[in-house]
Amino acid sequence: MPVKTEKSTIRVLNVEDEAHIQTVTRLALEVDSFVVESCGSGEEALKKAMTCAPDLILLDVMLPDTDGPTLLEALRRIPKLATTPVIFMTALAQAHEISRYKSIGAVDVIVKPFDPMGLATRIRKIWENHNG
Repeated sequence: MPVKTEKSTIRVLNVEDEAHIQTVTRLALEVDSFVVESCGSGEEALKKAMTCAPDLILLDVMLPDTDGPTLLEALRRIPKLATTPVIFMTALAQAHEISRYKSIGAVDVIVKPFDPMGLATRIRKIWENHNG
Protein backbone atom coordinates (compact mmCIF):
# COMPACT_ATOMS: atom_id res chain seq x y z
CA MET A 1 0.00 0.00 0.00
CA PRO A 2 1.52 3.41 -0.96
CA VAL A 3 2.44 5.76 1.82
CA LYS A 4 0.42 8.96 1.74
CA THR A 5 2.62 12.02 2.18
CA GLU A 6 1.31 15.32 3.43
CA LYS A 7 1.43 18.26 1.09
CA SER A 8 3.46 21.17 2.35
CA THR A 9 1.51 24.23 3.40
CA ILE A 10 2.19 27.22 1.18
CA ARG A 11 1.22 30.70 2.36
CA VAL A 12 -0.25 32.66 -0.56
CA LEU A 13 -0.99 36.35 -0.82
CA ASN A 14 -3.74 36.74 -3.43
CA VAL A 15 -3.85 40.30 -4.80
CA GLU A 16 -7.13 40.57 -6.70
CA ASP A 17 -9.66 43.41 -6.78
CA GLU A 18 -12.64 41.30 -7.91
CA ALA A 19 -14.28 39.84 -4.78
CA HIS A 20 -15.73 36.80 -6.56
CA ILE A 21 -12.33 35.89 -8.04
CA GLN A 22 -10.76 36.29 -4.58
CA THR A 23 -13.34 33.88 -3.17
CA VAL A 24 -13.00 31.29 -5.93
CA THR A 25 -9.21 31.41 -5.70
CA ARG A 26 -9.22 31.07 -1.91
CA LEU A 27 -11.64 28.14 -1.94
CA ALA A 28 -9.77 26.37 -4.75
CA LEU A 29 -6.46 26.65 -2.90
CA GLU A 30 -7.60 26.00 0.67
CA VAL A 31 -8.89 22.53 -0.23
CA ASP A 32 -5.31 21.68 -1.19
CA SER A 33 -3.55 22.82 2.02
CA PHE A 34 -2.74 26.36 0.89
CA VAL A 35 -3.18 29.19 3.40
CA VAL A 36 -4.57 32.21 1.56
CA GLU A 37 -4.61 35.89 2.50
CA SER A 38 -6.44 38.15 0.05
CA CYS A 39 -6.41 41.86 -0.65
CA GLY A 40 -7.88 44.07 -3.32
CA SER A 41 -5.37 46.84 -4.01
CA GLY A 42 -1.67 47.50 -4.37
CA GLU A 43 -1.56 49.60 -1.22
CA GLU A 44 -3.25 46.86 0.79
CA ALA A 45 -0.94 44.23 -0.75
CA LEU A 46 2.19 46.09 0.36
CA LYS A 47 0.90 46.27 3.95
CA LYS A 48 -0.40 42.71 4.09
CA ALA A 49 2.72 41.22 2.48
CA MET A 50 4.79 42.57 5.36
CA THR A 51 2.64 40.89 8.01
CA CYS A 52 1.61 37.61 6.39
CA ALA A 53 5.08 36.67 5.08
CA PRO A 54 3.82 34.89 1.95
CA ASP A 55 5.69 32.02 0.33
CA LEU A 56 4.04 32.92 -2.98
CA ILE A 57 2.15 35.91 -4.38
CA LEU A 58 -0.69 35.69 -6.90
CA LEU A 59 -0.86 39.09 -8.52
CA ASP A 60 -3.61 40.50 -10.72
CA VAL A 61 -2.25 42.65 -13.54
CA MET A 62 -5.00 45.29 -13.34
CA LEU A 63 -5.71 46.77 -9.90
CA PRO A 64 -7.66 49.92 -9.00
CA ASP A 65 -4.65 51.86 -7.69
CA THR A 66 -1.75 50.42 -9.69
CA ASP A 67 -0.86 47.68 -12.12
CA GLY A 68 0.74 44.33 -11.36
CA PRO A 69 4.16 45.07 -12.88
CA THR A 70 4.45 48.31 -10.88
CA LEU A 71 3.39 46.52 -7.70
CA LEU A 72 5.89 43.73 -8.37
CA GLU A 73 8.63 46.34 -8.61
CA ALA A 74 7.55 47.82 -5.24
CA LEU A 75 7.43 44.36 -3.63
CA ARG A 76 10.96 43.61 -4.87
CA ARG A 77 12.26 46.68 -3.02
CA ILE A 78 11.20 45.09 0.30
CA PRO A 79 14.15 42.90 1.36
CA LYS A 80 12.11 40.04 2.82
CA LEU A 81 9.97 39.89 -0.35
CA ALA A 82 12.76 40.41 -2.88
CA THR A 83 12.81 36.76 -3.92
CA THR A 84 9.22 35.70 -3.15
CA PRO A 85 7.88 34.00 -6.28
CA VAL A 86 5.10 35.88 -8.05
CA ILE A 87 2.54 34.44 -10.45
CA PHE A 88 0.56 36.95 -12.49
CA MET A 89 -3.12 36.19 -13.01
CA THR A 90 -4.58 38.07 -15.93
CA ALA A 91 -6.92 38.17 -18.87
CA LEU A 92 -4.20 40.11 -20.73
CA ALA A 93 -2.56 37.01 -22.08
CA GLN A 94 -1.16 37.59 -25.52
CA ALA A 95 2.24 35.96 -26.05
CA HIS A 96 4.16 39.26 -25.88
CA GLU A 97 2.41 40.17 -22.59
CA ILE A 98 3.20 36.81 -21.00
CA SER A 99 6.84 37.17 -22.12
CA ARG A 100 7.00 40.64 -20.60
CA TYR A 101 5.58 39.47 -17.25
CA LYS A 102 8.15 36.68 -17.08
CA SER A 103 10.96 39.03 -18.12
CA ILE A 104 10.20 41.35 -15.17
CA GLY A 105 10.30 38.51 -12.67
CA ALA A 106 7.06 36.52 -12.66
CA VAL A 107 7.68 32.79 -12.34
CA ASP A 108 4.59 32.11 -14.43
CA VAL A 109 1.28 33.51 -15.69
CA ILE A 110 -2.18 32.05 -15.16
CA VAL A 111 -4.74 33.20 -17.69
CA LYS A 112 -8.21 34.28 -16.57
CA PRO A 113 -10.70 32.84 -16.66
CA PHE A 114 -8.97 29.89 -15.02
CA ASP A 115 -10.29 26.45 -14.10
CA PRO A 116 -10.92 26.51 -10.32
CA MET A 117 -10.76 22.70 -10.17
CA GLY A 118 -7.21 22.67 -11.55
CA LEU A 119 -5.89 25.85 -9.94
CA ALA A 120 -4.29 24.31 -6.85
CA THR A 121 -2.56 21.60 -8.88
CA ARG A 122 -1.26 24.16 -11.36
CA ILE A 123 0.05 26.49 -8.66
CA ARG A 124 1.65 23.61 -6.72
CA LYS A 125 3.40 22.46 -9.92
CA ILE A 126 4.66 26.01 -10.60
CA TRP A 127 5.84 26.17 -6.97
CA GLU A 128 7.66 22.84 -7.20
CA ASN A 129 9.29 23.74 -10.53
CA HIS A 130 10.45 27.07 -9.12
CA ASN A 131 11.83 25.56 -5.91
CA GLY A 132 13.50 22.61 -7.61
